[in-house]
Amino acid sequence: MISVNDFKTGLTIEVDNGIWRVIDFQHVKPGKGAAFVRSKLRNLRTGAIQEKTFRAGEKVGRAQIDNSKMQYLYNDGDDYVFMDNNTYEQITVNKSQLEHEIQFLKENMPVSIMMYEGETLGVDLPKSVELQVVETEPGLKGDTVSGGTKSATMETGLKIQVPLFIENGEILVVNTDDGSYVSRA
Repeated sequence: MISVNDFKTGLTIEVDNGIWRVIDFQHVKPGKGAAFVRSKLRNLRTGAIQEKTFRAGEKVGRAQIDNSKMQYLYNDGDDYVFMDNNTYEQITVNKSQLEHEIQFLKENMPVSIMMYEGETLGVDLPKSVELQVVETEPGLKGDTVSGGTKSATMETGLKIQVPLFIENGEILVVNTDDGSYVSRA
């Protein structure tokens, strides 16, 4: 058991018969009444996000998630195939468990697979990935004064906003949390 006062971003907990990851939390101490913790949680089985409020000091179960280092190989329709680099064992993960992550997956990419008591929960991506720009409009000379952006389509199909000086074929570093441009590679 863990106290809600000890919440950290990325912590996995068991609440209401579900496995949840803490996305965001805030300790609130109102002028009148008891303190509480307002949290934003992502269900690791369904991907649903829920806001939940706990009383300060309330105890919740901590979920022990095992992370296995694996490599993404390919997708076969709705199934995505990953291989353990040590045992060469392959596992498949359904597309429904990877809705957000699909936009960042490239073949042969190293990832971490989250497992809970033998059940595959999903993929834990690195904080940033390098993706190639396949389509973007050319930037117009003189438009850089306001720090403007334009839309770009990456090799995985992800659409992001990039600075005007980015051209087709460039490799960019993209944040996997929110899909935002970080820098050129």
